[in-house]
Amino acid sequence: MSFIVVATANKHKVDEYKKLLGDIEVDLKSLADFPNFPEVEENGKSFKENASIKAVAASKYCQAPAFADDSGLEVEALDGRPGIYSSRYAATDGERIAKLLSELEGKENRRARFVCAIAIAFNGEVLETFEGTVEGTITLAPRGDGGFGYDPVFQPDGYDQTFGELPAEVKNSISHRARAFASAVEFVEDELSLLGDTF
Repeated sequence: MSFIVVATANKHKVDEYKKLLGDIEVDLKSLADFPNFPEVEENGKSFKENASIKAVAASKYCQAPAFADDSGLEVEALDGRPGIYSSRYAATDGERIAKLLSELEGKENRRARFVCAIAIAFNGEVLETFEGTVEGTITLAPRGDGGFGYDPVFQPDGYDQTFGELPAEVKNSISHRARAFASAVEFVEDELSLLGDTF
C-alpha cells in the first residue's frame, strides 16, 4: 500500500484527514511518525506559501510524497485578520477565541470565512496546490465543544449551528479543509500510483 505524509503533528487534523480519505487505499502517516522532524519556519505571506513550505520540508525529510495544509480564519471587520496568523493569534484556542470576540465587540459586520490551502510535494518540489473556503459569520459567544480552533464561534452559511455544534460528518462534508481536499483527492490517487514505485 502506498503511503503519504501529512505534514502536521496535530492529531485533530490527522483524524479529520483520515475521515476525508474514506475508502482511498493510502496509508496516511503524520509527523508524529517522524519524531525528529525539524521545526519549520512558516514565513510565507499566504496560505499557499506556508502550505508549500511545510510540504516541501516534509517530502525531503521523510523521503516520501507529502502534503501540508495551512488554514485560518479571515474576518471582514478585522481587515482579514487573523488570517495566516490564526494559530498564532494567542497561546490557546480559548485565548484565541476570546481575543477575536473582544476585537469584534460592538461591530455589526461579523462576516468571516475559513480558508484552507493544500500543497502536495515530492522530492522537495511542489507538485500542485489546492484551495477551499467556507463562508459564515462569527457568533456572539462560543457554542459547542466539537471540532477545534475557532470552530465554536464560526457558523457556516445555511446552518443554525456552529462548527463546534455540527456533527463531525456534516462539518467534514462542507468545511474549507474538505473542499480543498476534495480537489486534491483525484490528484493524490493518480500520482501515488506513479510515485509509489520510487521509494
